Amino acid sequence: MTGHVLTFTGTALVAVYAFDADGGELRLAETVRSPGGPYALPASYPLSGRSPVADAFRSGRPLWLSPAELAEYGPSAPGPESAAGLSLGVLPLGGDGRGLGCLVVVDEAPEGIDADRRAFLELYAQHVAAGLEASGPHGRPEQRALAGSTLDRLQVGAFVLELSTGRMTADTPTLELFGIPLDDFDGQVETLLASTVPDDVPALMSIVEPGRLTPGSSQLAFRIRRPNGELRWLGLRCRVQAGADGTPERMLGVVAEASYLRPTADEVSMVQRLSAALAGATTIRDVGEAVVSALRDPLRARRVAVAELQADQLVVSILAPAEPTAWPEVWRSQWRSEFPDAPTHALPTLAETMRAGHVGLWPPGADLEPGLSGIGPGGLAVLPLPANGRIVGVCLIGWEQPHEFGPEERSLLTATAGLVGQALVRAHALDAEHELATMLQRSLLPRKLPVLPGGVAVTRYLPATMGLEVGGDWYDVIPLSDGHVALVIGDVQGHSAAAATIMGQMRTAIRAYAVEGHPPDVVVSHANRLLVDMETDLFATCAYVDLDMEEGEAWFVRAGHLQPLLRRPDGATEELTIEGGPPLGVVAEAEYPMTAIGLSSGTLVVLLTDGLVESAQLDLDDGVQQVRERLARADPSDPGRVADELLGSAARRHDDVALLLLRYDGMRVRPIRARWTVWRLPDAVMHARRFAARTLRTWGLEGELDVVLLVTSELVTNAMVHTTGEVHLNITLTADRLRIAVSDHSPRTPTKPTSVDWEATGGRGLLLVEAVSHAWGSVPLSGGKQVWSDITLSTPRDSGQSAAGGQDR
Repeated sequence: MTGHVLTFTGTALVAVYAFDADGGELRLAETVRSPGGPYALPASYPLSGRSPVADAFRSGRPLWLSPAELAEYGPSAPGPESAAGLSLGVLPLGGDGRGLGCLVVVDEAPEGIDADRRAFLELYAQHVAAGLEASGPHGRPEQRALAGSTLDRLQVGAFVLELSTGRMTADTPTLELFGIPLDDFDGQVETLLASTVPDDVPALMSIVEPGRLTPGSSQLAFRIRRPNGELRWLGLRCRVQAGADGTPERMLGVVAEASYLRPTADEVSMVQRLSAALAGATTIRDVGEAVVSALRDPLRARRVAVAELQADQLVVSILAPAEPTAWPEVWRSQWRSEFPDAPTHALPTLAETMRAGHVGLWPPGADLEPGLSGIGPGGLAVLPLPANGRIVGVCLIGWEQPHEFGPEERSLLTATAGLVGQALVRAHALDAEHELATMLQRSLLPRKLPVLPGGVAVTRYLPATMGLEVGGDWYDVIPLSDGHVALVIGDVQGHSAAAATIMGQMRTAIRAYAVEGHPPDVVVSHANRLLVDMETDLFATCAYVDLDMEEGEAWFVRAGHLQPLLRRPDGATEELTIEGGPPLGVVAEAEYPMTAIGLSSGTLVVLLTDGLVESAQLDLDDGVQQVRERLARADPSDPGRVADELLGSAARRHDDVALLLLRYDGMRVRPIRARWTVWRLPDAVMHARRFAARTLRTWGLEGELDVVLLVTSELVTNAMVHTTGEVHLNITLTADRLRIAVSDHSPRTPTKPTSVDWEATGGRGLLLVEAVSHAWGSVPLSGGKQVWSDITLSTPRDSGQSAAGGQDR
């Protein structure tokens, strides 16, 4: 391969100087000359002396010398002093604090080595360094013995890709590496990609696709399948050059045989385990835990950190170990929550490695800032995490005991970085999706439950932990008139945004029908007809309970839903048998019969969805029995704790879970009601006032008489003047309130005037009602409305007070 080296570099001489740590010098390990070349090189260079080779090695940066600049070094320059017009390039081999030696290039170029060949030579030097690393552990005699064959062994080819035309020019060694005859190459990238192993094509395309190119260098190890079936590892190093306007113009690339990158069985197993763990990671925290589990123990590392890059801040997702004392001070000073956030400006070496985008490895005792040296005193690996053409985070792996990095481990860590970077991006997308789903779910479910007279209601909702964490389960607690309350629970088919949307529409519709005053079977029938008319492919199950909090009588309606559960005051539990109809949205004219159940004080009513009692591992009947057993053991004095105990401890759920529990206590002071039908007569308002006065005297509430008569006059007058049909006056006495309510058949809500001038003949009535009422309002009621006013009692009732029964006229 000597001829290939010189053809590739286009130079007169190429040599490798290897670093001899014991002798403190750089020793000549290998030389390749063009035929007839007269140039000789010194056998060694002292590292402490002044020479182009020593200067480049110490600085760690390439040194390019024109003939004039080379002459300034005098006798220490390579080549005979009589040779004129020689240019020199010296490129350090190795990095990350591990100088392996230098690659020396002598060229007959009076103007110096041009920029294009410099770029190729720098890429070539990276391959030579990788070959030296593969020869043996750094600094040992066996490495120097093998280094002499590095250039001869290294099969290297070069290519140029014009980005504007997509045309590729590749030399003979490149085509030989791919197994493509020179005459068969058509100058298309696709011809080379056709030989690439399919699993490695996406990674290769991420480097050569025009839409992803950015000026700078990239590297990649990939596999090809030669025409004879041989599987071969190749290493690609390329550099994109930008035009005058800063846009990528062409790509210079170097391809080399890289069989030393072939992973061992243990490394393959490690990558496979990590890949499998990352496939199931749905959050940033999951990604970090997968990395720690897959790498920390197998690599015998002491510390592992995974962090996202947000602006100039590292947002840490996991540290192992998690104790603050295990990490350097710069990390502990930022420890505000479970894990710290570290500013990148406090860790310049880390920031530079992330900008370069290459895995950084530092041997034991490397000279690093305290924030990094304390992480890995025995060796430190910094893995920038790439994804979609940018660095999205970083993984730090630190060893406490001295650790040597081999080329196979570098390859392993590079592959790991790519997997973790993609997993972070995927987890971010899932986090955003989860946040959107959670926001949608919260907006559709009740934010809080109403305070109920004579009972306590609690609810629980748990989203599914598999897939999109949003579903169609819903619940609601709806206060109704006359001391009634509606309990609703339902489940829309599926787990999607569509299911959640239908759920929100069903909950709103049922609430609206219930507040209008329809009986339970009509409420459910209306909701069914609505869902059928929506022409969706989804259906819903539902259980609806209308509970009279005064009398303890409950009316149940079931639409394809699970049977409710009861816990009696003596601790006995039962699964009710409620005759039901089909799920909502299936049959337009379905009937939903009502079933009446009497409740005594201390009874628990439990409505639930099937996610709590049924799964792939749990039969429905067994699940219901388990819930009944928990319900029997629970302490009803704390309904919230009862609900928590019913949920159990299922960590991963394929279905969401909704639970609605009400403890019926009965009302300590039961309301008293009186009702009057207002006939449309000239003196109708007078008769309504007389009825209100008689009722309040009977109840012993003469102190509120004037206010009640004023409110009655105004509300009844409004109903008689602005509506038609029957008008009803209802007076309800509770513990501390008196409610005056007037019902009519007009759905139009009364509007309070914004201002009333002196010449106005009306509009003051509602202003007067508002002034004397504790609260007032209007609610729809069976095609009409009810306007009500609450008046606070000057002396609240208690259970010892008596009052005459209600009246109905």
